Parts: sequence; structure tokens; C-alpha cells
Amino acid sequence: MDSQHTEANLNNATTLLNHATTLKLHTGNLVNRSRLKKKCPSSPSEELQDCIRATLSDWFSTTPSAPQELPDTLDCSIPQAADAITPEEREELKVSVKLFLCQSDESSIRAAVEMACQMLAVSQLDSVIIAPPGLPEGDSQTLAHLQPAWEELEALVRTQKIAAIGTSDLDKDLLEQLYIWAQVKPSSNQVNLASCCVMPPDLTAFAKEFDIQLLTHNDPKELMSVATFQEALQESTQDLSVADWRLEWVLRYSIIVKSRGIIKAKGYLVNAQKASP
Repeated sequence: MDSQHTEANLNNATTLLNHATTLKLHTGNLVNRSRLKKKCPSSPSEELQDCIRATLSDWFSTTPSAPQELPDTLDCSIPQAADAITPEEREELKVSVKLFLCQSDESSIRAAVEMACQMLAVSQLDSVIIAPPGLPEGDSQTLAHLQPAWEELEALVRTQKIAAIGTSDLDKDLLEQLYIWAQVKPSSNQVNLASCCVMPPDLTAFAKEFDIQLLTHNDPKELMSVATFQEALQESTQDLSVADWRLEWVLRYSIIVKSRGIIKAKGYLVNAQKASP
């Protein structure tokens, strides 16, 4: 593409982003994205940053001229990179999701699940694990922190948008409190192996007794900081004021072939908001 063309596209993209108040981004299937295979990201945070950059740069390079009516919501997804599942193959596949909430807004859980169903062309997600927003230094997670998000997930189970729901980084006491209180019981709990190389025996015993699957993960406490997200935005455009942009949530999905246990597709959906001045 010639440089004039590229510059025009970048200017259009900057105009669109400066006007928009919501940014929705879908990275498409990372299993197929060759540019990400060249170097292996060292962490989930680095992978996400690479993905946001690559998706924005692909999207901006194809951005036609800015429309007369500038939209408030920008949908940055590359149609050919989508991972839509056909009805014929749905039975063979398991769609697993981990939802990272960056802000304490439970209404975003429904929005994230609906966007995932729409992007992947499914009516139901097989499992959703929730990672609540980080707490101020010195505070620890309590049942009261978890309840609003869990109630939102339970409502989505009742309307059959989600089949099973799980938690992340709960110790035995908190998992037990959630289990006793919840109407829809947690089916899994993810444990970060960086914080414990061996599963705590009390947690293992409790999970076994109540049929809760213990899974491991290596996600950091904060998947992406405000500064890192703004940096990824800034790198993709010119003269863009990024200071007001904040991540609302990040959803990571994996589409697994049940019979073979292999990952057919994985990707991220990202939702960000611009704070009103």
C-alpha cells in the first residue's frame, strides 16, 4: 500500500477514535495468526498487548474514509479472522471462556457473554470462569465482593447463555462460602501456579468432595494495566489522545475439539470506554 494511502487511513482511524466513546475489539483466531507465531509471547499480558496492536493496525490499514456521521462505538474486528462455529460442528466443540473484569460493573458480564456468542455464532458458552477486578493493596477478596458478579452469571445460566460457571484464585474458605451461598454452584476453580507450586491439600479435598474441577493458570493479577492498554492504542495511530481510555473487560476464549482435546481456535474480545471529560 502506498504511503499516501496509509497516511489517509491513519488519519481516518484517528478521527474515528477521537470521536468514539466505546471501542470493541476482536482479535480473531490466534492459532492462525502467523505474525504472532514468529515470537512466542512471554506472558498472557504480552500476548494481549501484541494482539491489540496487530488487530488495530490491520483494522486501520483497511479503514475507508471516515463516514459523515461518526459512530460512538467502534467495532474493530477483521471479518476474515472471525471464528464463527457452524451448526454442524457445534456438538464436537467446547467453547471455554475466561472473563477478566477490569472495573466493578456487573452489567458488562452480560455484554461480554452476548458479544462472545455473537462473534462465535453460538447460542451458549460451555463454561465461563470469572476473574474479578483487582482490589486495592492490602484488601483481600470476600464473598461480598464476589456476589454481584456471581448473581449475574447465575442469571445467564438460567437463560441458557452459559452451561457452567467457575471461579479464579479462591482459597478453600472462600470457595466453600461461595459454594454454600450460591444457587448455581461453581463447577471449577482456577489456581495460579505462581502463587503455589502444589495445590493446597484443604482446597483439593474440598474440591474433590463437591465435584469442583481444579484447573491451573498463569495469568497475572492484572491482565493489562491502564498504561499498557493506552500504549497499545497510541502505537496504532497518530496524534491520538489516549489518556481517557480505560479497559472495561477482556474476554479470552478457547474453542476445543472435544474428542481430541486440541485447541481449534483462541482469541480475545476487548471492550474499552473513554471516560467523559
